[in-house]
Amino acid sequence: MAVVSSAHSNIISKTFLFHHINGFKRFSFCLPFSSSSAASLSSKKKCRQPVASSVLELGGIKIAKDDVVRDDPTNNVPDSIFSKLGMQLHRRNNHPLGILKNGIYEYFDSNYLSMFDKFDDLCPIVSVKQNFDDVLVPADHVSRSYNDTYYVDSQTVLRCHTSAHQAKLLRKGHTHFLVTGDVYRRDSIDSTHYPVFHQMEGVRVFTPDNWEASGLDPISYAAEDLKKSLEGLARHLFGAVEMRWIDTYFPFTNPSYELEIYFKEKWMEVLGCGVMEQEILKSNGRSDSVAWAFGLGLERLAMVLFDIPDIRLFWSNDERFTSQFSEGQMGVKFKPISKYPPCYKDMSFWINESFTENNLCEVIRGIAGDLVEEVSLIDNFTNKKGMTSHCYRIAYRSMERSLTDEEINNMQWSVREQVQTKLNVVLR
Repeated sequence: MAVVSSAHSNIISKTFLFHHINGFKRFSFCLPFSSSSAASLSSKKKCRQPVASSVLELGGIKIAKDDVVRDDPTNNVPDSIFSKLGMQLHRRNNHPLGILKNGIYEYFDSNYLSMFDKFDDLCPIVSVKQNFDDVLVPADHVSRSYNDTYYVDSQTVLRCHTSAHQAKLLRKGHTHFLVTGDVYRRDSIDSTHYPVFHQMEGVRVFTPDNWEASGLDPISYAAEDLKKSLEGLARHLFGAVEMRWIDTYFPFTNPSYELEIYFKEKWMEVLGCGVMEQEILKSNGRSDSVAWAFGLGLERLAMVLFDIPDIRLFWSNDERFTSQFSEGQMGVKFKPISKYPPCYKDMSFWINESFTENNLCEVIRGIAGDLVEEVSLIDNFTNKKGMTSHCYRIAYRSMERSLTDEEINNMQWSVREQVQTKLNVVLR
């Protein structure tokens, strides 16, 4: 179940399947808790590290750039996103995300005698059915829109959550598994949001032999085991912290919960979870079983555990960042590298009915990349003619060097030009 939450307060909203840095919560719920190209990907390709600018391999499957970024009216994947495919930060043992992943593995291995199968190299290119239908995401859910999701074509997407693999693993007979991977969502720009982040999902299936002797009904049995397991995980990661369970809603689990811990004098959501909907189990050959599932966002937890203030740092190759972390060293506190000053540029324009902030952020990221730190709406008004104006403030800042006035001005002029051209707005 792909749970997606973000370190950002908005991510803790109840929009279930897709918001960001946590796992089960992004719709802003994120638990998760066909075309010929989709068929070819599923039959021939699985998803290596980039070996060339236009070819990579993931899960043993070679992928060409035009498998992902193509001249298709439904394709909205930019070159900048393709460049992140195959990076697999969660598989680097001396990276904060890899350290955290292995720390969670350690907990499940020691408490469940290596019972859980682990998958961390599954191809992120999946079908719409796998990403949405198989985990009961409603047909009209906002997360299915081109504004929120990266579409390769009308029936193929870059996975929005690791739950996209849940049904296939169940059908293959896996009953205890952890899935870790990079997930992709069109999103806003600030210190806790990035269009690529990483999630881990866990699933455990029970048969009647497990619960019949307990005196509990199967749903209660699974829910009790779930809470016990995840409270243990929270203590493993954060120590002897106070915890509480919050009832919530996810389309793929019932009942559904969020686990919060009291950390640094405030309540913080750690993950989303629940008892898997019977429809999912039944449709994947497990009609006599019950199961629990959880999802968490690695960046969200790593930012807290390692005191990392900006999500862009996870992608940095600067040795002042990478040298601070070592395999197996959980919770080493990040020492800020030199702070470079931000540069702010404002841009005002009259919007149209098709304007969305995610589209704006995509245009800006396409030009400035990781040099854009934040995009925020600072003013809006509607005139007597019914025309609406938005004013956005763009913060440019490098994590590694001082930016020159010339390059910032050049970027801003390019941003203005592309925003006007691609979004069909009128600059003011």
